[in-house]
Amino acid sequence: MSDFLLTQIINYGAPLLGVILLIGGLGAPLPCTLLVIAAGAFVHQGVLDWRITAPLSLVCVLLGDSLSYALGFYAHQKVLAHFGALPQWVQAEEAFQKWGALSIFSSRFLVTAIALPVNLISGTTRYPFQKFFLYDLLGETVWIFGYGGLGYAFGSQWEIVNEFLSNFGGVLLGLFCFGWGIKQAWNWKTKNARSI
Repeated sequence: MSDFLLTQIINYGAPLLGVILLIGGLGAPLPCTLLVIAAGAFVHQGVLDWRITAPLSLVCVLLGDSLSYALGFYAHQKVLAHFGALPQWVQAEEAFQKWGALSIFSSRFLVTAIALPVNLISGTTRYPFQKFFLYDLLGETVWIFGYGGLGYAFGSQWEIVNEFLSNFGGVLLGLFCFGWGIKQAWNWKTKNARSI
């Protein structure tokens, strides 16, 4: 699928990349980070114009994120009916209450796998949209220009950059899950110690 999308971006340019990033912002499992890095390499090769590609990509991904925020905000009853009873969702909301701004900012480029849940939780918890948009804009700017810039800098070696960043993101997600598991075990142990 990645090869197909890369070929289509070469054929149709920045508008198609923007559409893919918008759909990715809505939560579709697309290789968006790979495409952003590759787009930087394509700019380096003269296939894409950065003056069109970067702003259009940023606008489209912000639109996708804003729409998924709106889904959480306006359809919060349905979202909560589907996820709200899950203990993980409740804990994620509690964590979001403490780390909302950092969650929004960092999930744009460090741990992108949690971006959609963060968008939905931002909406369901009624996090102010202006703040959401500001941190979303900052994080997505780092993602588009940072990752696209790496693709540009490494040119034909952009796939190595993608592999490194994928592994790095996986390690961060693994550490996050490990930390969450330790916290759960500690809470369970503390709760059982009180009941004895």
